[in-house]
Amino acid sequence: MDERLIEEPYPLQAHLGFEMVEWREGYARFDLPLADFLMNRYGIPHGGVYAVLLDTAMGYCGSYTGDPENRRMAMTLSLTTNFLSRPKGERLIGEAHVTGGGARTYFAEGTITDETGERIATGSGTFRRRG
Repeated sequence: MDERLIEEPYPLQAHLGFEMVEWREGYARFDLPLADFLMNRYGIPHGGVYAVLLDTAMGYCGSYTGDPENRRMAMTLSLTTNFLSRPKGERLIGEAHVTGGGARTYFAEGTITDETGERIATGSGTFRRRG
């Protein structure tokens, strides 16, 4: 991945600790090391953590331009999250890809696994490109 495309973390990203690992046309990956403050009262990651990671990966997967001077943003129009399992490892891996759409609106699907390969959550969404 072109290191020039890695943006400074925005405040929520910095607070939660997820980082971009890969970004290319139609695809994005973000990883999140698990930490105590991300857990719910059952001791597993809060469902909102999965939703944030899926929303971010799906938003980025449809925003790639390949040019750090030509940034494109995406706005979430709808987001569905499905909770499948709990992590066995220590790192969440959020991956997403574009599944269709047009010049302004696109559809994406995402998956969260951990480093053991456990499939933890899936999501789908509709996004509007801006800029």
